[in-house]
Amino acid sequence: MRMFDVYNVYPIAPYRATNVYVYDEQGNEYLDLYGGHAVISIGHSHPVYVQSLKAQLDKIGFYSNAVVNPLQEELAKKLTEFSGCTDYKLFLCNSGAEANENALKLASFHTERKKVLAFKNGFHGRTSAAVAATDNPGIISPLNANHDVIHVQLGDLDSIEKILKNRECCAVIVECLQGIGGLDEADSEFYIQLDKLCNLYGTLLIADEVQSGFGRTGEFFAFQKHGLNPHLISMAKGMGNGFPVGGVLIHDTIDAKKGMLGTTFGGNHLACAASIAVLKVLESESLMDNAISVGQYLKEQLSLFPAIKEVKGRGLMLGMKFDFKTTDLRKKLLFDHKIFTGSSNDPNLIRILPPLTLQKKHVNELLDALNQLL
Repeated sequence: MRMFDVYNVYPIAPYRATNVYVYDEQGNEYLDLYGGHAVISIGHSHPVYVQSLKAQLDKIGFYSNAVVNPLQEELAKKLTEFSGCTDYKLFLCNSGAEANENALKLASFHTERKKVLAFKNGFHGRTSAAVAATDNPGIISPLNANHDVIHVQLGDLDSIEKILKNRECCAVIVECLQGIGGLDEADSEFYIQLDKLCNLYGTLLIADEVQSGFGRTGEFFAFQKHGLNPHLISMAKGMGNGFPVGGVLIHDTIDAKKGMLGTTFGGNHLACAASIAVLKVLESESLMDNAISVGQYLKEQLSLFPAIKEVKGRGLMLGMKFDFKTTDLRKKLLFDHKIFTGSSNDPNLIRILPPLTLQKKHVNELLDALNQLL
């Protein structure tokens, strides 16, 4: 038996990792500016995180949601305090795709509608409804094809209102700062008007914070910059720092009854221990402030390179935009300078998604490499 091919794989096998560095078995050191796809939020092998998981595993690693798990309540309390989202209930699952799938399902339950408005270049996951809401024909099979999902351009309020006023859409799902689509973000006025339109026409607003949440942009959630009040908030990735965990914040105005949602592994003891540790470190080490300050330094320095036409994003969720395809540049960064970076649907853009523990000295390693390559 051999493994099914999922991605184009680089011939590098990480053996261990610490903070912002990854090492292979030969001892080669790589600067991780990709964070395992924006997953590593508090740095690899953070001692608080490691100790939390070890201590929990010594007690109990898993039991189903048929019994009480006090760690879930602790996580919900800390998440409320740290995020400022006070009028929500927490549903725990295992991934971002599951979070979006369940958010879409709840919206349909609540409104008794079936259509969804989503945005071009958005990505919401690889489960059925999440795939349908994703603007990528390459991952939508005939089984997943859903003509009840309508895609519009981010920022196009006229088209949005024409669609929503028919009162057929259960939800609008939006990444306020798009991830794999290429780091696009509309201005605050667009999101404020989108919020108003959703409320006017009885449509639920889902903020997809799977990649942008848990402090990556410098706000706990990216939508908070724009003053939005989403009905549903999906999250994952940085939530567990590598341990599979996702969740949906469900506003108290939504009628969510027992039995509508369910999960076997979601919110298990280890997942909760991982996420609680992440929140503790985010707070104790002021990593959201660090994402702002180091991200701003990185953005300013990258803007000095004539070859970089635009630096997109905010915090430590950034993209370097060139006027040429970046495949070869990414390979040179990886193999010649041992720096991990991320790609995007835009072939001319390189994404920077490092652990939020990144420091200016680490940024300078990238700058030195770019000086040589550009």
